[in-house]
Amino acid sequence: MASQQAIRAQGKAPKARIPAAERRALILREAGRLFARHGYAGTRLDDVAAAAHVTKPMVYRHFESKKALYLALLDKHEDDLPTFLEDGLEIPSILEHWLDYVRENSHAWVMLFRDGSGDDEIRERRRRVSLRAREVLAGFIAERGGARIPRDQIEPTAELLTSGLAGLALWWIDHPDVPKHVVAAVAGRISGAALA
Repeated sequence: MASQQAIRAQGKAPKARIPAAERRALILREAGRLFARHGYAGTRLDDVAAAAHVTKPMVYRHFESKKALYLALLDKHEDDLPTFLEDGLEIPSILEHWLDYVRENSHAWVMLFRDGSGDDEIRERRRRVSLRAREVLAGFIAERGGARIPRDQIEPTAELLTSGLAGLALWWIDHPDVPKHVVAAVAGRISGAALA
């Protein structure tokens, strides 16, 4: 009580507390940015806390370790994968949605495809996310391709598109000045040809 009176006397309003869910999202966002820049091995929780403007104990309140934080980011990306292929959307709309996600979550691609650091559990989780991406895409190809795509070509086609689109996402991350419509046109041409 006395401390709030002292703050008011100095003419400063007390800081509003951020709700726990918002704080967690902020920590995840800043951690993703740092993991993408420095890799798992090169990122410290002190840096995550500083970037999120929270204390290190606050990070530990939400995540038991750096590894738990890293895995939570990979899990979020894995959970988001099916959202790109919502029922009824045509390929251009799907790609627009996916590219918006890439721009907003570029850390996910860097963590999956450029960061080789971490232990066996982290490497296995990266592999699982990649396999899930191919599985989701294979389901989409089977549904949309119908009889045009032979059954034995569905999984290799999904691998081609998964790898190609991941490579395109990484290229766009490295070339952020390229307009989204240019990247969408490339992705559309490749995806359309694979599903023809």
